[in-house]
Amino acid sequence: MSRVMIIDDDKLFVEEAAETLKLSGYKVHLFTDAEEALAQIGGIMPAAVLVDLKMSPVSGFKFTAELRKLPKLANIPVIGMTGFYANDEHRPLIRICGIEKCLIKPIQPLDIIAALEEAIKGDDSSK
Repeated sequence: MSRVMIIDDDKLFVEEAAETLKLSGYKVHLFTDAEEALAQIGGIMPAAVLVDLKMSPVSGFKFTAELRKLPKLANIPVIGMTGFYANDEHRPLIRICGIEKCLIKPIQPLDIIAALEEAIKGDDSSK
């Protein structure tokens, strides 16, 4: 059972996504605050992270950039989620921060599962 983190300031979305992932066999850690998630990620050591890119005060971009600075955690795959940063001009920013993939909201549950499976398969170090 792989551990995953979901970070999104939309509590309803987080709860619905968590339910889907639990039914698919994932152990899910939920956060509505990226700063809190960053403080706790070392104790969780998730196989992958799903993070909303447009949050305040700490965005998904900032969360990922800070995560990439931590040697033991830097290789955890991060999947961005957004309804705002969906245009081609945002892709360089997404890549620069180290976000492997970006899902555009509204997101279908099967798309979340497929993205996680792909990310985890590509990085077996965090299971």
